[in-house]
Amino acid sequence: MTTSPLLDATGVAKNYGAVAALRNASLSVLPGEVHALMGANGAGKSTLVKILTGAIHADAGRVLIRGETRDIRSPAAARRAGLLPVYQEPSLIPDLDVLSNLRLTGTPVEPFRAWVRELGIPDLDLRDTARDIPLAVLRVLDLARALAVEPDVLLLDEMTAALPANLAEKVLEVVRRQGDSGRSVIFISHRFVEISALCDRATVLRDGETVGVVDIVPGVEEKIVELMLGARIVKTKMAARPTGQAASTAASRPRLSVRNLRVGTKLNDVSFDLANGEVVGVVALEGQGQDELFAALAGSIRPSGGTIEVDGQGVKFTHPSDAIRAGIAYVPGDRTEALAMQRSVHENIALPFSAALRKWGPIRVHKERTVVASAIARLQIDTRAQGEVQRLSGGNQQKVTIARWIAANARTILCFDPTRGIDVGTKQEIYKLLRELAGLDKSVLFYTSELEEVQRVCDRVIVIFGGQVVDIFPVEEADEPALMRAAYGLPRGVTADVGILADPTSHPSQTPEAAP
Repeated sequence: MTTSPLLDATGVAKNYGAVAALRNASLSVLPGEVHALMGANGAGKSTLVKILTGAIHADAGRVLIRGETRDIRSPAAARRAGLLPVYQEPSLIPDLDVLSNLRLTGTPVEPFRAWVRELGIPDLDLRDTARDIPLAVLRVLDLARALAVEPDVLLLDEMTAALPANLAEKVLEVVRRQGDSGRSVIFISHRFVEISALCDRATVLRDGETVGVVDIVPGVEEKIVELMLGARIVKTKMAARPTGQAASTAASRPRLSVRNLRVGTKLNDVSFDLANGEVVGVVALEGQGQDELFAALAGSIRPSGGTIEVDGQGVKFTHPSDAIRAGIAYVPGDRTEALAMQRSVHENIALPFSAALRKWGPIRVHKERTVVASAIARLQIDTRAQGEVQRLSGGNQQKVTIARWIAANARTILCFDPTRGIDVGTKQEIYKLLRELAGLDKSVLFYTSELEEVQRVCDRVIVIFGGQVVDIFPVEEADEPALMRAAYGLPRGVTADVGILADPTSHPSQTPEAAP
């Protein structure tokens, strides 16, 4: 690895009116380096990536590629310069099939097919319409499309955030090989296990500025968190998770009881209880039935068999409004599914009040304002850009989604990967909030794609494999190796080969290349 940067950006700034997205950002990436770009939501990571790839124009700063100053004015210019991004949201046009999407970007088909197979999707049909393809697969297709043109610098923005462990493992193997082959990767992730396993160095942004560059060595996580959070670090340390709470509530009648639930061929004979004041985690690899479970409980799809009881009463949901009336609220991982992005923070949180109207008459505006204001304060939502929710950071958008159901006094919260793509500080705040809700006798069903979150939030964990509950763990026994074994359908005590994810302290320069 040479000492001359392949990519060198200095003094980059970008303003949106009075809001400074970037103030003074710098990033230097060496050839063959996997370089982490880190920072809290709103720190400017995505803005910097979009500037480097020509999606937006900087107001100030300089970008050098191989020592030459470049003024990148379009994605096509960035592509010609060897810079190619994979953004958080899939970029395939929904109404076109995969092959048509490839033609639009001039992507060579055979290299794309090879990368798709390499990334763990052997049976893709190029005639499939993009909107009919699951989100996790779309993200992999975006990556394969970028890899097919062999970029010098690959920019990955939360690439693994929406992926289950099996697909994330494949992505991490490919990223590692890119570095080993002399190509560079800018890797944005909030998962320290990935940063430790893959990256050589990390640049940390805070409030639109570069505040530090660190080598990735054992124990560097605390330094990175300190740089990312600054003064916020004192506020976001999570209180210890209460112990014994689940035991005191388990003996009472369950808030939610699911028996022999089936949804087509995806979910088969799932049974579990969720007690008052309990947080139950759900762990599963991609496509094991967890999507269908949450959709059925939220009233989005109808079960083909089984029963659901709420507070001891049998219920049948034909629409999400039925679930909401039963006190069940759904918080999706994709915030855009839940929010009116062009409306204000207040309007989004107040939606359940409008939906609850049954007849003409005066709206209790004062009560609505009071409840909404209380929810905003409780979750410490940044309302500086409250004219439109779309101007908030991803973390604050997710807070708005949760605040809505706190204001509506929902008794059961279904959280589907609620911290996906959220910075570490906001994650801590959400963990603490979910525990506080349990302390207020609310019940939470919590699916997470990050196994480390289980210990921070849950009282018990159910593991789904092949559409069935294959194991239930008390949180004291739910360590990551045990959960991963169960998620792969292995009995307790059998070791699964989970490769790079199995050793969070591994590093490309210290470990052999993972087998493809």
